[in-house]
Amino acid sequence: MKPSLFARAAGAALIAALVAMPAAALDRARDLGIPFDGRPGPLNAITDVPGVEVGQTTLIRGEGRLEPGKGPVRTGVTIIHPLGRASTDAVAAGRAVINGTGEWTGMHLVDEAGLFFGPIALTGSGNVGVVHQGLQAWSLAHVPPALLDSRVLPVVAETLDSRLNDVFGQPMTQADVFAAIDGARSGPVAEGNVGGGTGMIAYTFKGGIGTASRLVETGGSHFTVGVLLQANHGRRQDLRIAGIPVGASIRGAWPEVNGIAALGPDAGKPQEKNSLLIVIGTDAPLLPHQLQRLARRAVLGVGRSGSTADNLSGEMTLAFSTTVVTSPDKPPRALAPISDMDSATLNALFAAAVQATEEALVNQLVASETMTGANGVKVHALPRDQLVKLLKAHNRLLPTR
Repeated sequence: MKPSLFARAAGAALIAALVAMPAAALDRARDLGIPFDGRPGPLNAITDVPGVEVGQTTLIRGEGRLEPGKGPVRTGVTIIHPLGRASTDAVAAGRAVINGTGEWTGMHLVDEAGLFFGPIALTGSGNVGVVHQGLQAWSLAHVPPALLDSRVLPVVAETLDSRLNDVFGQPMTQADVFAAIDGARSGPVAEGNVGGGTGMIAYTFKGGIGTASRLVETGGSHFTVGVLLQANHGRRQDLRIAGIPVGASIRGAWPEVNGIAALGPDAGKPQEKNSLLIVIGTDAPLLPHQLQRLARRAVLGVGRSGSTADNLSGEMTLAFSTTVVTSPDKPPRALAPISDMDSATLNALFAAAVQATEEALVNQLVASETMTGANGVKVHALPRDQLVKLLKAHNRLLPTR
């Protein structure tokens, strides 16, 4: 007998609650002594931006041969509420496209009006439809009827998790989406094999969700810039951490199929299509065109980690401000805007976005754990012991706590 919708929702809510809590045993990049520029916020996460909430649902079940519609399943969804899930307001936004071979719904509204309503959802490619519908259905139950028209264009982005997951089986349900939306909280954010990052691969190692933040002080003003990203991109030979080309020196840990290396020097199989999604949130009162400029800076953080944005890779960024807000039924409200001629403030915010993007990329690699998925494909975690040894050899580690 199939479980009831209530039972499925309760189970999904439990999964979302569990993955929302970071595992104390998992280090982050700074815990290994990896140095980064800039000063992080207390959580070193996008939730350091006041009002931002994050929720995640992780779906892991089945093993062995892939049977579309039956699994194995290695996927999920990550939800970011810029103003908290109780808000009905829009935030100012701007976006940038590094490579456009991917999907991020709702972006024409961002281009046209410089804003979006509701949460941002990051997920696997096969889940875009159900997540889109789930956001609409959730709004129907939680947003006043007079304001529902503002929620017909949900913001949903994807990266392709087909190497580990039953992507065409569409395993996600609306209950899973609701669990991530309703489970969103401020506070620490789980990283690695969670939410939309569950089935992702980065630099041929296991990848997924990463986050980081920076505190900005300039001209007597104090701002926070936070980044959350979903990584499914990059070639190992390009990977750089703390400026050191570590990817080319790490041995073993190549992806396997039933115990046989599928990539690496003895396999000769090319890397498949990749993607990267980056969300930048800030409490700085940036206007849409300034947020577009902020979003473009993410590519510099990606470049610090060695990626060259290969052809047919889908890499996109969305930036929003929590202090330039538009209500569907009230006049817009904002702090005094930052002048386009205020180079000191804008440069500090740009630098913060670059720094937080770089660290979030390393955080997702450090947090992600080895995973075996569909058809016996096994993707290894970044070997921390080798990483630490390489960085020590280049005197690039700081004393750890």
